Amino acid sequence: MGFDVHGGSMGVRSSQDYVRRAGASAREMLVAAAAARWQVSVAECTAADGVVAHPPSGRMLRYGQLAADAARLMPPKEVTLRDPAAWKIAGRSVQRLDIPDKVLGKPVFGVDVMLPGMLHASIAQCPVFGGKVLSVDAAAAAAKMRGVRKIVREESFVAVVADSWWRADEALRRVAVEWDLGGNGQASNETIADMLREGLADRQLPQARKLGDAPAAMATAAKVVEAEYRSPYLNHATLEPQTCTAWLKPEGFLEVWTSTQNGEASMAAAAEAAGLPLEKVEVHKMMLGGGFGRRGGPQDFVRQGVAIARAMPGIPVKMMWSRAEDMQHGFYRPASMVRLRAGLDAQGNLVAMHTTIACPSILKVLMPGVLSKDGIDFTAVRSFSDMPYAVPNQQVDYAMRNGHVPVGFWRAPGQQNAYYRESFIDELATAVGRDPLEYRLAMLKSGDKNRLVLEAVATAAAWGSPLPVGVHRGVAVADGFGSFTAMVAEVSVRPGGQLRVLRIVVAIDSGHVVNPDTCRAQAESNVVFGLGSILYQENNLKAGRIVESNFHDFRLPRLSEMPRVETVLVPSGGFWGGHGEPAILPLAPAVCNALFAATGKRIRSLPLKHHDLRAAV
Repeated sequence: MGFDVHGGSMGVRSSQDYVRRAGASAREMLVAAAAARWQVSVAECTAADGVVAHPPSGRMLRYGQLAADAARLMPPKEVTLRDPAAWKIAGRSVQRLDIPDKVLGKPVFGVDVMLPGMLHASIAQCPVFGGKVLSVDAAAAAAKMRGVRKIVREESFVAVVADSWWRADEALRRVAVEWDLGGNGQASNETIADMLREGLADRQLPQARKLGDAPAAMATAAKVVEAEYRSPYLNHATLEPQTCTAWLKPEGFLEVWTSTQNGEASMAAAAEAAGLPLEKVEVHKMMLGGGFGRRGGPQDFVRQGVAIARAMPGIPVKMMWSRAEDMQHGFYRPASMVRLRAGLDAQGNLVAMHTTIACPSILKVLMPGVLSKDGIDFTAVRSFSDMPYAVPNQQVDYAMRNGHVPVGFWRAPGQQNAYYRESFIDELATAVGRDPLEYRLAMLKSGDKNRLVLEAVATAAAWGSPLPVGVHRGVAVADGFGSFTAMVAEVSVRPGGQLRVLRIVVAIDSGHVVNPDTCRAQAESNVVFGLGSILYQENNLKAGRIVESNFHDFRLPRLSEMPRVETVLVPSGGFWGGHGEPAILPLAPAVCNALFAATGKRIRSLPLKHHDLRAAV
């Protein structure tokens, strides 16, 4: 059996083998049950479309009629899986059975959980990460408000429990809490930038990749191109805020209802918070209103919900964060800063590349055991440590610089690096007067999957053909999460600098494709999710606190801003890749490369709202 985690674009690729084997086993058991009932040879029976048939006699039985008999048989020790060429369902677009219920609002999300006698809790955490509660003045105005049942104080948060969430939250606003800021009350965007820049200046960094001798090749290069790129912290901003309903029953059994990407981690966190063995804990996984990694690793909201329930034994309590609490207490996409140097020969070919990456480590925060022995976080160096381009001399240095802001897995962890790399490759093509597509293809070997998707997207987007006046293209390629993705973006920029992303063409090779319609939906989802981070979104730090508090200052793209997305699936077979994240990897560089084609301005930091996008004069 596999693991109960939904993240890393692992849903299909981590389950396909055991799910297919389970299906093949069930099929054999159903056929065996039918053969036994008819007293015929198994070889004479067939199974298809929910029916086992015996063609010589014309007899047929539905799977449901055979299920009880089949369940009494021993599963086969070995089964033969169908060759992909013989697949009847995988590879075809099929309707998802959950969509009608979702349209009608039937699924129960974590925020929808209702239990008899349930109370509600609103929570306040220290505004500065890592801080603790020093004192709490409940005051009569809060403690005696209508519906308030209890004020819960824990080391890192204060919560009010009431008979409705609105009353709990209103009372919480009247609770005076003194916080120990833990020495981080002066942290700001500037101190974070200084921390990262110090990392770039460090000359004793571990190397995530060393191929050839990049410094020596750089010293003899005909031309050296340098650039520095950066990106901000980013919240997941899930539409459903963090929530957890917990019920500590009198018999010492704990039930938890929560929106989670990792049921096993939620159960472990709940058991630890309650001080109970796992066998006395049950976790109900609810529909989740957005995960994107936030509900996968950290289980802070589960621990908090259980801690509040412990203060109210025998009563189910639903804890829900306010939108501001959710925006200002996330596990953010790491802020990062990257310095790039490239050496070109007399013909403009890339012969050396030296990359220095400074950013916090997600693995250090959430999975320290996965760090390499020399402290390399593979999510922080991806796209450079595994760069597909045939460059004889490469060096990638990593400066782990973790501030007090907690970081976590944000959709396609490390995807900023694809933005940096593919934008810089465009810079090199421009520096030597080469077509950006041809420049990339020249560095990719025949048969390389990156080359396959680049050629596919170029054909689909008609790269090189004339465009309407005012429309410009950009291209990028990236691989990750088991798949290979290339993208062409078409944009226009009005004289006043207003950008419009008009069209996105994306080609993906995931090896095999199960449901093409779902894969296309995932590509579209990646585009709209990623556009927000390109155009508007950032989380700023002032006095140790996250500034943004809601969607008025952490803007989501509007429907009118969504480009047309054309997805080209080019499965080459032989492997299983993901679709939940790969299409976000080339999005920012494709858009920014198109923006350069339109304006002559190279964008080296996001979001775009900070840049004057009027064409260079």
